[in-house]
Amino acid sequence: MKVKKTILLIVSLSLFFASFGQKVNLKQADKLYEDLAYIKTSEILLDVAEKGYKSAELFEKLGNSFYFNNKMEEATKWYGELMALNKDVDPEYYFRYAQALKFTENYAEANKWMEKFISASSSDLRARSYASKRNYLESIEKVSREIPVTNMSLNSELSDFGSNQYKDVFLFSSNRESGRLYEWNEQPFLDLYSAKKTEEGTYGNVIKFDNLINTKYHESSISFLPTDQIAYFTRNNYYKKRLKKDDTGLNRLQIYRAHLQKDGSWGEITSVHFNSKDYSCAHPSVNSNGTKLYFASDKPGTIGNSDIYVVDILEDGKLGEPENLGSLINTEAQESFPYINSKGDLYYSSTGLNGLGGFDVYVVRDFENKYKNGAPYIVENLGKPINSAQDDFGYYENLGTKEGFFTSNRPGGKGDDDIYSFTVPDCTQEVEGVVYNIDTKEIIPGATVTLYNKSAEKIEEMVVGDDAKYHFTGLPCESVFLVRGEKEDYSSDEKRFETTDNPNEFIKIDLELKQEKILIEPCDDLAKVLDIPIIHFDFDKYNIRPDAEIELQKVLAVLNKYPTMHIDIRSHTDCRGSYKYNETLSENRAQSTKQYLINKGIASERLTAKGYGEYRLVNDCACEPHNDSKCSEAEHQENRRSEFIITSINGKKCNE
Repeated sequence: MKVKKTILLIVSLSLFFASFGQKVNLKQADKLYEDLAYIKTSEILLDVAEKGYKSAELFEKLGNSFYFNNKMEEATKWYGELMALNKDVDPEYYFRYAQALKFTENYAEANKWMEKFISASSSDLRARSYASKRNYLESIEKVSREIPVTNMSLNSELSDFGSNQYKDVFLFSSNRESGRLYEWNEQPFLDLYSAKKTEEGTYGNVIKFDNLINTKYHESSISFLPTDQIAYFTRNNYYKKRLKKDDTGLNRLQIYRAHLQKDGSWGEITSVHFNSKDYSCAHPSVNSNGTKLYFASDKPGTIGNSDIYVVDILEDGKLGEPENLGSLINTEAQESFPYINSKGDLYYSSTGLNGLGGFDVYVVRDFENKYKNGAPYIVENLGKPINSAQDDFGYYENLGTKEGFFTSNRPGGKGDDDIYSFTVPDCTQEVEGVVYNIDTKEIIPGATVTLYNKSAEKIEEMVVGDDAKYHFTGLPCESVFLVRGEKEDYSSDEKRFETTDNPNEFIKIDLELKQEKILIEPCDDLAKVLDIPIIHFDFDKYNIRPDAEIELQKVLAVLNKYPTMHIDIRSHTDCRGSYKYNETLSENRAQSTKQYLINKGIASERLTAKGYGEYRLVNDCACEPHNDSKCSEAEHQENRRSEFIITSINGKKCNE
């Protein structure tokens, strides 16, 4: 490569290095870097960089050496040096620098470089995810829960990760025993281990799981059919004592199937048909009814570094053709460690979605049903304490025993990766809302809000404060409730709702009360105050219609309740007919309304009445010339009305 030759030339001219020695070192670093032996690479590159040598390629490789070995503080330093060169770089380094900064919880600086990543790669799924929720920290904080997590006593000083349960034992992967070293991290190869539950509820008596499944290379992430007779697990491409590599010399991960033997051991180990020496398949997870297997792979068609796939499990335990779960689940970064629980919720870890740093654990509730039916779904960050600024992955839960497990390399652990346990909390939700006046939309402080279960039994009650907000917590998921709002002088409002299976979902239900006791003032129109429909008259008539009489009873009741009230009855017509005719008609209607109230016992001196003909239309239905309007009958009827204007009450007069 031209860049490599340039590096070697500069090194050879430098007064700070012995020419031959530095050329050898850089060639060796390139070789080790290509072989993914990142620990040795970083040592050699550090030796070059710390003597003052600078180049974009050097800082990229040095940053990557630490980044891919999860030493993010060092990665941050060298990616920072790369950015300080102010040279054009691949936008991928903006993303990696942001991710490394998150490991140190420098979120403000990380967000700055994510903005640069968006500008350079706006169509990237990771950029779109960030752009859609720039307030991701606030969202994660909202779904975080107070769940105690425990570093398990079975953890070692090296790497322990991944969790599953098989019959009465707990299974996990570890490289705790001495042996051949893996060049990537200079630690022993992984094996599968089992631990039994103690009387105290912890797990101990750690032993290797099975001699035929474990080999001298990597084994991890095992999952079982519901019958417990067939297992799927991850192993290096090592089959029939032959280690196979791709054309670049890399040995990939593969999924193997094993059958339980009569003596309790595992045998008949075979490679699943879609494995290849050219890509990896790993971390299988079988669903509760044994029909689907989820796994991670970088096979052709993968969106990013690795994606989540699903494949049908056939009746004989063999597998169908894998299907990529698509861009709603996967990004251009890394998605791995899928786990499908007994309810069909899909958990997995990702470095490409909005998270706290490194791998975060995400969940899609009711994924299997939604995916099968093509229904929309939401990917949710599990929040703290499951997630942290470091790598968090390998989520597993037993909803029967309420045991939960995940793996993290967060500070305070015993080794590189440790397994943490927790008690799966009961699924509960919250409901909240505001109590409003349905007419004015103003809030109603002091209202009482009561929560009932589906049997109409009162669960909880509260009086809202000055902000008129109510909030009930701890509602069991997938249950029916009713919430009711009440206040004196208001009609109540109640709404029935059902909680979902998502413990992080906030249900919002506003309650709208109608004010029954209304302040009335001079000049108010009782028709509007009392929400009385227009007092209608039939065309060319002024007799009181039966429906109008019902509404006039409301006016009568108010006049009886407030004996000091005086009103002016105003009658109006539509435009059809002559001006003179309409004046006479409306006058007759006003007097007819007045006489009705007098006949019902209201003193005549409290009432005035006047007809206004067609001079005060409420719409554009004027007739010019007369009887030439294009309005409908319903629109004309809007103008055939009566109003009831309060002229005085309690000595106060209307000064219209």
